[in-house]
Amino acid sequence: MNTRHNTCGRAIALACLLAVVVATAFAQDSAFVNGQPWPDVAGRHINAHGGCVLQHDGAYYWYGEQRPDRGYTMDGGIAVYSSTDLRQWTDCGLALRTSPEAGSDIERGCIMERPKVLWNERTRRFVMLFHLELKGRGYEAARVAFAESESPTGPFRFVRSTRLHAQTWPLNMSAADIEAAKQTDASAWKEWWTPEWRAEVEKGMYLWRDFESGQMSRDQTVFTDTDGRTYHITSSQENLTLLISELTDDYLGFTGRYVMVAPGGQNEAPCLFRQGDDYWLICSGCTGWAPNEARMFKAKSIWGPWTQLPSPFQGVATGFFNMPANKTFGAQGNFITRLNGQLLFMADIWNPRHLARSLHIWLPIHFNDEGTPVIPWTGNIEL
Repeated sequence: MNTRHNTCGRAIALACLLAVVVATAFAQDSAFVNGQPWPDVAGRHINAHGGCVLQHDGAYYWYGEQRPDRGYTMDGGIAVYSSTDLRQWTDCGLALRTSPEAGSDIERGCIMERPKVLWNERTRRFVMLFHLELKGRGYEAARVAFAESESPTGPFRFVRSTRLHAQTWPLNMSAADIEAAKQTDASAWKEWWTPEWRAEVEKGMYLWRDFESGQMSRDQTVFTDTDGRTYHITSSQENLTLLISELTDDYLGFTGRYVMVAPGGQNEAPCLFRQGDDYWLICSGCTGWAPNEARMFKAKSIWGPWTQLPSPFQGVATGFFNMPANKTFGAQGNFITRLNGQLLFMADIWNPRHLARSLHIWLPIHFNDEGTPVIPWTGNIEL
């Protein structure tokens, strides 16, 4: 019996009975200082990175990578914290643990990144999707993995891992586009980052290379639209191209409908949200653990076409080394969520020497007179 999860569940149940009192309390005491350590109720910095927050039955659940203090591989797994006020978080342990079984996809020593959890109303299950790299293979596997649970705090049951859309063409490629992609040859290019190489990437060179075995999936997120359809957004094709894919009704697979976004643009850390009739996609460039300037895209349909716009970040991260907006305040996005009616951009300030100590920033998203997202630095925020 997992007493830690049961204790956490009882605490949440009691908190839900006091929902009115809690609502008043959090309005009075909910300040969080961005770019500073964020301790849980036990006084330990919240070790949940690259994750998301899910609201369910009057409580909030924060999922993320439980990172080691040194190194990059996973000994533990995916952490989950619970809260009723978005500020005071209780460590509920590991929602999904690595496996001690040799040869398991999630064998201890694998890499599990960017977990996102959804509540599926049809199946009455919580479904987790995450980026998985197999033990001892670096970032070669590039898979998406699925797990599910009857409880928001787990334990989640690992279902499978896979690459995407084997032998399936994107919706936004014409017959002529497909024929052009078939004429490319990734093995012929020994030198990257030339104009000629970039032109081949835009044609779908890496899509064609991986056509039979399936497309790569690394940094990823999920998004549920107003009609209830849910999508997986991931960095693919050697982190050069984004894919937006429709999930099946149980969230445990793909319908086969997908599009490519910004081929050759080298985008990762995607975060997608909708405001009115507009879809917005915020992501980062690929500079390892070092921060860079965020990119933003807009579309009138989830299927595109997507148009790139300037970064939405403004100002300087006063209180955190004065990091400027063109470095995304030293952070990289992991999720965009709407909490208490406010859109929030969640991000990690990575500490590659001590990943467990990486800091968090949650920034409110505003909109200018033209309806374009603006994300200024905010030190103290009211959640």
